[in-house]
Amino acid sequence: MAYPEVDFIYLNEEDMVKAGVTDMKGCVEAMEEMFRLLKAGDFRMGGSNANSHGIMMTFPEASPFPNMPTDGPDRRFMAMPAYLGGKFDMAGMKWYGSNTENRKKGLPRSILMLTLNDKDTGAPLAYMSANILSAFRTGAVPGVGIKYFSREDSRVVGIIGPGVMSKTAFDAAMAVRDQIDTVKIKGRSQKSIDGFIQYVRDKYPQIKELIVVDTEEEAVRDADIVSIATSSPTGDPSLYSYIKEEWIKPGAILCCPAAARFDDDFILNRARNVADNIQLYEAWAEELPYPSYNSVPIPAVHCMDLIKDGAMKADQVDDLGDVLTGKVPVHRKENEIVIYSVGGMPIEDVAWGTIVYRNALKNGIGTRLNLWKEPYLA
Repeated sequence: MAYPEVDFIYLNEEDMVKAGVTDMKGCVEAMEEMFRLLKAGDFRMGGSNANSHGIMMTFPEASPFPNMPTDGPDRRFMAMPAYLGGKFDMAGMKWYGSNTENRKKGLPRSILMLTLNDKDTGAPLAYMSANILSAFRTGAVPGVGIKYFSREDSRVVGIIGPGVMSKTAFDAAMAVRDQIDTVKIKGRSQKSIDGFIQYVRDKYPQIKELIVVDTEEEAVRDADIVSIATSSPTGDPSLYSYIKEEWIKPGAILCCPAAARFDDDFILNRARNVADNIQLYEAWAEELPYPSYNSVPIPAVHCMDLIKDGAMKADQVDDLGDVLTGKVPVHRKENEIVIYSVGGMPIEDVAWGTIVYRNALKNGIGTRLNLWKEPYLA
């Protein structure tokens, strides 16, 4: 870049696809490298602890100002800044607005954008559509867990909540366990079930059986890999998807990027609890009112509450980075059941966004925009 002139590229959703944002195998590899850098400490996120998920802006239940939005399901704005080192060496921020009512307008619930910035000057390098990027990095993180913790001969996947998160989590499962041939699906609406089935049929004709089930129990029984990704109102854990220990196949992994609930006796005494980044959950415990699980319905958040209560020891939750770097074994015992919590971090967006951005530069994809020839107020 020839300073003081600043140019950057804009990548719309079509550009992102051309630049490889849907390459799930590559995304899983990027997430694995990201976790290694995370463990080494070559990263920064928001907050005084440098591990904050992001900064959220919500709205009041009622307002005297006629133009101010009021609270509603998934109605919020959020800024998620991060720096990731290593081969990425990039700063950036994901910004999004979310509102369930968007669907009535033919829009996704959340609309996301990612900005990548020069780490030294702060100048923009890219501004990109991030819905697909975010969906694929969200799926790829379960993919890393599936690669390490699932049985190598895994064949059966259980899906609870057949939405976008489970679609990309299934993509990741297929990227690392391509012998999968059976999928069991538990959904709330026929539309989401039909959409998931069509998605799998279109992309994976080798799948022999797609079975729609009526209960969580049927989805979990005999499954080697389970994705639990249902949307749920927070505040009352009794409303979160509940999985009973006796339903779970020995050696199974349960991927939990959303609301999920297990019996405390199982969590404390028999389950293998794994967090994608234990520091993220510790940050939530610092930032949120106790019990944090009422606000963030992911199992490892509940583990933080149990640790605060004195019912659980900190070493009963393994950090994925410790597994990847060999500090702790991949398996602590034969046929262990792994509850794998996936919290979501902006360093994931920066990692995958950087690779897609560099692909776009290499292949001349996107629209070049000029910020200024020379800054007016320099």
